Amino acid sequence: MNIYAMRHGRTNYNDLGLCNDDPSQHVYLTELGIAQAQSAALELRDVKFQRVIVSPLPRTRQTAEIVNHYHGVPIEVHEDIADLRSGFEGKPVGDYFAAISHDPLQARVNGGESLLDYKRRILRFIDWLKLQQHETVLIVAHEDTMRVFFSYFQGGVEDSRLRDLHFANCEHRHYMVDSEKTLMEKLSLDKTKL
Repeated sequence: MNIYAMRHGRTNYNDLGLCNDDPSQHVYLTELGIAQAQSAALELRDVKFQRVIVSPLPRTRQTAEIVNHYHGVPIEVHEDIADLRSGFEGKPVGDYFAAISHDPLQARVNGGESLLDYKRRILRFIDWLKLQQHETVLIVAHEDTMRVFFSYFQGGVEDSRLRDLHFANCEHRHYMVDSEKTLMEKLSLDKTKL
């Protein structure tokens, strides 16, 4: 199986430095985010996607719709790849990190989930994904999703170092999975140079 994992394009909340894990909030791609998605679409236009899966947050669907322009594959929503439920909806990202600084891996604030809770949820999604019969899948999700994917497929990343991994908006990775676990990570493209 070929898995292409991509972070969504830049959003208005990225520009404002705000947390968003509520799909009902008006969070959308900026002009830069649209350009990033268009660039990724061109790069991936020759990939024969059989399935496109996004999180419930509109920014992932908006990104996927742009990338999917060349493919016309139905877009599916999967709850397990929703962004980390921070408990800080609409509040500054810096305030969230300050609130969890005493235990960055396990702290839950304001009814949210911890990074380890989130990791377990993404690993559950990966287990489900490996059972699917599609050969080439595009997943459009979030930076923390990308961190867990990288840690799982590449190995060697301790939980305490997950947030040291950074993925640009519309950066994508290509993982080839065999029946055992994974063969290799094939592709890494940084979309910061638009």
